[in-house]
Formats: sequence, structure tokens, C-alpha cells
Amino acid sequence: MANFARPGGPQFSVDVYQNEFLPEGGREVNAIVTVTASGGGTLAGAPAGRGASAAVVLMVDCSGSMDYPPTKMRNARDATAAAIDTLRDGVHFAVVDGTHVAREVYPGGGRLAVADPTTRAQAKQALRRLSAGGGTAIGTWLRLADRLLAGADVSIRHGILLTDGRNEHESATELKDTLQACAGRFTCDARGVGTDWEVKEVTGIASALLGTADIVADPAELTADFTRIMESTMGKEVADVALRVWTPVGASIRFVKQVAPSVEELTERRTEAGPRAGDYPTGSWGDESRDYHLCVEVPAAGLGQEMLAARVSLVVPQPAGEVRNLGAQGLVRAVWTDDMAASTSLNSQVAHYTGQAELAQAIQEGLDLRKAGDMDGATAKLGRAVQLAGVSGNADTAKLLAKVVDVVDAPTGTVRLKAKVAEADEMTLETRSTKTVRVKK
Repeated sequence: MANFARPGGPQFSVDVYQNEFLPEGGREVNAIVTVTASGGGTLAGAPAGRGASAAVVLMVDCSGSMDYPPTKMRNARDATAAAIDTLRDGVHFAVVDGTHVAREVYPGGGRLAVADPTTRAQAKQALRRLSAGGGTAIGTWLRLADRLLAGADVSIRHGILLTDGRNEHESATELKDTLQACAGRFTCDARGVGTDWEVKEVTGIASALLGTADIVADPAELTADFTRIMESTMGKEVADVALRVWTPVGASIRFVKQVAPSVEELTERRTEAGPRAGDYPTGSWGDESRDYHLCVEVPAAGLGQEMLAARVSLVVPQPAGEVRNLGAQGLVRAVWTDDMAASTSLNSQVAHYTGQAELAQAIQEGLDLRKAGDMDGATAKLGRAVQLAGVSGNADTAKLLAKVVDVVDAPTGTVRLKAKVAEADEMTLETRSTKTVRVKK
């Protein structure tokens, strides 16, 4: 384990959990890499003036559907006002009205305001002008947010996006192109309010922009949710942290994925970082800890031999292709042995997160099969999900599954699909399917 600290900022550490022993001829090495940032700002209630320089753009869906029921638009205005109140003095911010076009609500003129008592009051006054009408083209909202954030000389750039409907006024390709253009430029949390939005759209936005996604089925709960999001954003202190993985000659990366607090595939997001090294983006950090599953294929070797399978470090890209090394480092090893007990023992951390990843996949596949009318397939997949949730102690996911299936016997995964399922319950399960629990200590 190695650490890095900057004055007034968090200290980073890297811990590696693995069974390094392989049987003769074994080639696959698995490790859980825990990255922890501590000693910086807090995720909630940070004192005024503390924390990295930041800019936030709030994107509020103002399409016609936000008028049904009329309280939805009022709840959105109230939630945005609460988020503005949570802004730390000195943070740059703007509010965007999103329909089939994007419009600056505050401060306007293609710029950002700087948070203080006066600008917060002005912004909340401007929110009164928000009204529902028009279509939905989320890509235009994100592109405007990108333009506004690009002009800020700050460390942390973040967006908060709220929608209540499907992205019907631009093509899926247009949204995909926008996400590719914005990836790495700012992070974004996405929320779907009500039940008329598309889960895969909202989770796809958050995934591409390294943020969180969730459902707020009851619009009355938006204020509490927006406040939590902004408190978390105000706690971020280091942006654009990348997991740098170096492998020796002959070794290659099979996959890299975040496995806690949620499952997020990172393998295809690799950018080359010199000979035999690649960077995997992790976004912005405050005081928090995350787990990553690294799988490396190594050349087969004889009994008694050992090698460094991978070296994991943390870096922050800098202008002109340079990087700032955060100093935290972890080593992944491979040792070949004829001790069967040692080489066949599965590390508890690796086993746990392999199950959590399978749980997320089983839920997604089960819900897709249910929507497609394959009830037998859906029952099998969701039954397996119930079984995995029980084994791993993921009580929250188990509760969500119980609203979609009747659990006959959890240990064997025996379930029956419920005849009637509330749309909000099904969408909540799908949206939160990738959330994981950590290994029990």
C-alpha cells in the first residue's frame, strides 16, 4: 500500500486483495483493488471556503410532461432552489432549462455566476420563470452545460440532470455522440422523476459521465435528493483521477471494472499511457472509498516461479499530456505452486464482487426477459438474483426484488413472478441493480 497527500486535500491509499497462487499452467490473476481518499473535505456540510474550486450546472427538464401533475414542476423548482442553497460560497454555477432546446435561466450570457448570498437569491428568483412546455432533447442540455463549464478555471466540473421523460426529440445516435464529446470534460449525476422516463437512457448518461443515476418516483422527494447530490459534489476535491495499470511483457488486461459502490465497466475506456500501461477513468473524489476488480492474463510459468502481474497507481492527467502521480500504488502478484489448497482457494473479496457483478447482470437480464414476455427465462434469472442477493448480504436489492417476485425459497433461488408489479417498483429495481454492498468484515 502507498499513500499520497496534498496540503488541505485528501490522502489516497491503494490496497490489493487477491490469492496470488496459481496452479501449474495457470494464467488468470484476479485482484480487488481498494482505493481510498481520506482526510480532505467531507461529503456533507463542508465549511464555507473549504474544498477544491468547482463549477456546477443544474439542468432541469421543462418539457410539457413536467406539468402532469402540475406539482411536478413545482417540486423541480423547489429541489433546484435547495441545491443552490447548498452551494459553497465561491463555487461557479448556472441553471439550464431543458426542452427540445437548451436555454440559460441563470445567470445568462454564456457565463457562470459565482455563489454568494446575492447570486443564490437571484438564481432562486429566476427559477420562478421555469414553466413546462416543449419536447425533450437531452443532448442539447449536456452540450450547453459543457460550453458553460469549459469556460470556468476550476478543478471540479459537474452537472446535475433531471428528466421525467424519454429523449424523443433527438436520435439515440445524437445523444451517444454528445456523451462521447462530453466524457472526460465533466461528471454528471442523472435523475429520473416519476415513471415515464427510460431507465437505460438515464443510467447511460450517468455511466458515460462517471456520475450516479437514480429514480425519484415521488416528485415530493426531489428536494432531499438534490440536496444530497449537491452536498456530495461540494465534497469533491480531486478531479479526473485515473487508475493506471502497468503490466509486464506477455501479460494483458482481461477486464477492469468498478465493483463498489456500484458495478461500472471500465475496460473499454482505457487510454494508452506509455509502454504496457493504460489509464482507466474514475472521475472526481472526496472522502470516499471504491473497489475495482482487475483481471490479468499472464504467461504460464513453472512451479515455484513468481512474477509481478500488474502495478496499479493513481494519476491525474495534466495539460500537454503530462500527469500528476498521486503516489498511491498497489502490486498484483502471481506465484505458481503445486499446493492445491492454496491455488484453488478463492479470495473472499474476489468471490464477493464476482457474485455482485453476476447479481447486477441477472437482474438486468431478468427484467429484459420479463418485458419481452419470456416469463420462464425471467423467473430463472430473477430467482438467481434473489439467491445471489441473499448470499452476499445485499439486503436493499433483496427488498427491491421482493416487490417484483414472490420469494418461495431464497437459498435455492425459487421464486414466482408477481402477476402485477408497480411500474415504479420495476424501474427502481432496474435503476439500482448495479448498486453493491462491500464484503462483510
